[in-house]
Amino acid sequence: MLPDDDICYRALVTRDARFDGLFFTCVTTTGIFCRPVCPAPTPKRENCRFTASAAAAFEAGFRPCLRCLPEKAPSITRAEGGTSVVERALALINAGALDEGSIADLASELGVAERHLRRLFTKELGVSPISVVQTRRLLFAKQLLDETSLPIVQVALGAGFKSLRRFNDVIRTTYRRSPRELRRHAHRAPAGTGITLKLPYVAPYDWSALIGFLAPRAIPGVESVTHERYARTIELDGHHGMVEVAPCADEHALQATIAFPDVAALVRIVDRLRAQFDLGANAPEIAAHLARDPRLKGSARRRPGLRVPGAWDRFELAVRAILGQQVSVAAATTLAGRIVRAFGRPLQMDGDAAARFGLTHLFPTPENLADADLAGIGLTRARAETVRAFAAAVAHDPALLRDPAHMTDCAVQRLTSLPGIGRWTAQYISMRALRQPDAFPATDLWIKRAIEATEGHVTPKRCIEIAEAWRPWRAYAAFHLWSMIGENTNEG
Repeated sequence: MLPDDDICYRALVTRDARFDGLFFTCVTTTGIFCRPVCPAPTPKRENCRFTASAAAAFEAGFRPCLRCLPEKAPSITRAEGGTSVVERALALINAGALDEGSIADLASELGVAERHLRRLFTKELGVSPISVVQTRRLLFAKQLLDETSLPIVQVALGAGFKSLRRFNDVIRTTYRRSPRELRRHAHRAPAGTGITLKLPYVAPYDWSALIGFLAPRAIPGVESVTHERYARTIELDGHHGMVEVAPCADEHALQATIAFPDVAALVRIVDRLRAQFDLGANAPEIAAHLARDPRLKGSARRRPGLRVPGAWDRFELAVRAILGQQVSVAAATTLAGRIVRAFGRPLQMDGDAAARFGLTHLFPTPENLADADLAGIGLTRARAETVRAFAAAVAHDPALLRDPAHMTDCAVQRLTSLPGIGRWTAQYISMRALRQPDAFPATDLWIKRAIEATEGHVTPKRCIEIAEAWRPWRAYAAFHLWSMIGENTNEG
């Protein structure tokens, strides 16, 4: 929700980075909207209007500032809590739900009436779903102009415009300059292998904790993780490629280098990377909420930038979670590597960029594993049957791992209805693959031990009762508990 106007103005006066992406300032005397951190002289209070999203500022007739660059805000459209209908709708929109589908289709996916969905968007964001899509498209185009050397026509395609003429008209109307005029003032990264873009976040960001979690779980041939960077193979619409992500030294952003043959997929790739690295989280707000509980106060203050690592590919993450049931992280990683070597698809892309990181394969598809003979790679008979049954279920109904249209409990119920998948695995998948911020694996041994350090012996039921105070951020609480007990040696 939009902060109080007085709070917004104080944040604007002090250029408080904690509010970056939480609101935008529309200056009535200039017709421009800015981020709270804009370096321009602060406008008078009576000349300021505040909106909860860049889309609302656009719809009110304001154009983006060319000094603070709203496209570089950690979030251009935010809804609170992570489990509201609007938040779930935004997740589906970011996954491309309105690129081809209609608002009626989106509402149906969410289980609400179209009119109700429009009303919720107007109430929470001040705009319609279509305005959100148009704003996202425009600001991503501006980022491509600023940060890449892509030809203008490829910038238009990469941002989702159907024609170059429409792209030119929108840019000129919005910025009062042509795309080429805007590009003259840009500071682009040197040309190299792939397209390099910056992915902003609300500071702080605990890169070392996130990469420390991902490194021992990296799937050989598919992922490569060091303290300095994360790299992996990717596939969209039949095209193969790779991405490399590293922290920026001079600003609150990660830097993504994308090597992919289809420029039209750029916006989807960026959205998936933002989800994988949890860049949309309001870290200070989450840490402050968790610090209210004495059990988490110390960890939340020591590590306020702790994030919940997501997943590039939900099916891949889910299979990895199944492999990790009741075995060590190292053993699960070994099994995942064997599956990739036996059933994965060889990476097909030009150049040697992937080979430098030892990236050779794409993870198997659900169809690849549904009938796979897994006996020869070291899986128990029961675990092999679970993997095959899960793969068959996803192949039959891909919506099983789609962005959740329901709350965490509903997602867990759907997953645990499948043979061999228990509540821990379902909660873990919900937390990381489905991006449910309130998922909580209460039966986890290491979470139990972390709570017992202050509470004495507890049951899973008691863990759930204690965790009620951490809603709606129980997934973040889980990662704080894991960090408190030290790196766990078991996956599940």
